[in-house]
Amino acid sequence: MMPGQRLPIWIKLAFTAWILFWAPAYAILLGAENYFWLCNMASFLILIGLWLESRLLLSMQWLSVVLIGLLWGTDLAIAWLTGWHPFGGTAYMLDPDFPNLARVLSFYHLLLPLVAGYAIFRVGYQAPALLYQTLLTWLMIVLTYWLTDPERNINWVHAPFGMEQDFLPPLVYLVVLALAWPVLIYLPVHFLTLWLERRRNRP
Repeated sequence: MMPGQRLPIWIKLAFTAWILFWAPAYAILLGAENYFWLCNMASFLILIGLWLESRLLLSMQWLSVVLIGLLWGTDLAIAWLTGWHPFGGTAYMLDPDFPNLARVLSFYHLLLPLVAGYAIFRVGYQAPALLYQTLLTWLMIVLTYWLTDPERNINWVHAPFGMEQDFLPPLVYLVVLALAWPVLIYLPVHFLTLWLERRRNRP
């Protein structure tokens, strides 16, 4: 630890090394469009947050990755054991046509919550992260809808988990998605983190 630092240098260097390997490998294997996924963007923002020791940036990405990582891991584990995907978000992990290296690298979904959680434990959680992460998510949803290949369905902007979506007009579905994301993904983590922070700081 350097004077004034709250995060040890080893986690900054280790996560930097991971990004330097993961980012170009993902781009080569899956294309640059893949970076539009919120979880992929979170990797870069966590890296910046670690080096700046930014409570806000790290808190935002904690909201972004912890529940998604838990659901991703649960979906994959159940699919491996039973062949059934309860959430449908990890079917590619059992697809033999999906690049093997990309499947291995996808386990970063389990790494990010650990890194962000450790960082939040050290620097503390900042409540305005909920607002800023929601605004960032809305921006990314709009950009993803406009700029990425609809067949890739990045951030599920065309249908949930790659399923057919004919019930709602496309733009109505996009609004529903934008509203559901912070309510279902961020709010539970936000309130749980605030509760844990209060318990930890209680005399």
